[in-house]
Amino acid sequence: MYLRACKPARIPHTWTMHPLLRDFLASIPELGAADREALAPLLRADEYPQGTVLLQPDSIACRCYWVLKGCVRQYLLAGGQEKTTAFFTENQAVADFASYARQQPAGHYWVCLEDCVLLAGDLGEEHRMYEAFPALELVTRRMMAEDFGEMQHQWAAFMTRSPEERYLHLLGTRPDLLQRVPQHQLASYLGVTPESLSRIRRRLRSR
Repeated sequence: MYLRACKPARIPHTWTMHPLLRDFLASIPELGAADREALAPLLRADEYPQGTVLLQPDSIACRCYWVLKGCVRQYLLAGGQEKTTAFFTENQAVADFASYARQQPAGHYWVCLEDCVLLAGDLGEEHRMYEAFPALELVTRRMMAEDFGEMQHQWAAFMTRSPEERYLHLLGTRPDLLQRVPQHQLASYLGVTPESLSRIRRRLRSR
């Protein structure tokens, strides 16, 4: 039997909208004021301390997340070594639809690399939410398509670049990761050793 990555939702005695959730909803032009007011209590924006494990191998993903603040690291174990495959930061989706749709165990970890504020969605409840708020489905599909489209583009480019070109691309597109991510994890993501990453940095500084 596979572990499920979700626990029953906690129902707070009192509910207060997280300020980041308020800002997030206000940034979506497709949602009117009435929709935002009705939708807000149904959404969960929770704080997750650094080190929180959101998903692990042999668990079935039944939640997806939208990063309002913080950084989530995705990695897997290969030959006893951690291999970082993604970093999810503000305004990016953290989801494993294959695990959820097929009820198959995930093969990777999701871990909060920083203290995070995440919008958590129960994938089993999405259809009821969309029926109640048709605009939400359009918004969700647009945001997911943009997010995953960009990730696919970056991954395809990543595979054809040299380690130095990968580092330069990361420097140009996601420079914040260089300050937020430990060097050994950044090196793993780029497909090099920490020593090789240090040499790349020194070589570029000397130019």
